[in-house]
Amino acid sequence: MRIIYISISGNTRSFVKRLMAYSREQNKISQDNLLIEEIKEISDNTPYESENTEFFAFVPTYLEGGNGLDNGDQEILTENLRDYLEYSDNCRYCLGIVGSGNKNFNYQYCLTAKQYSEAFNFPFIADFELRGTNDDLARIYTILNNKRKN
Repeated sequence: MRIIYISISGNTRSFVKRLMAYSREQNKISQDNLLIEEIKEISDNTPYESENTEFFAFVPTYLEGGNGLDNGDQEILTENLRDYLEYSDNCRYCLGIVGSGNKNFNYQYCLTAKQYSEAFNFPFIADFELRGTNDDLARIYTILNNKRKN
């Protein structure tokens, strides 16, 4: 399985790398468990490619000011992932999106992932705060594993 993600501050990158290592441990326990074989970070320099295999997407939340309800829900800094998903209709291979953010931002927490879910018609399947905890790793791994089997 693959994960495609964008990371601005390094929190999402850290979580995805730890999740990949966790999946290797779980796959050693049972070959039936999800193995994350590839992670792909999208950045300003990423060449766009047409995807042809299923993946999960991970996106942090960065918005332009406001409260995310009636103002300030304009995505900033993560648009490269949106553009990559739009390119060649790559979004059709996305099994779901995981959002991250800071819970101090209340309604804006994971709003970018929720917006992607609505725009691209794939499910918002999980969230974690900042770099995530070990409990988040286990929880999100289980969600991805179950989603992959459906």
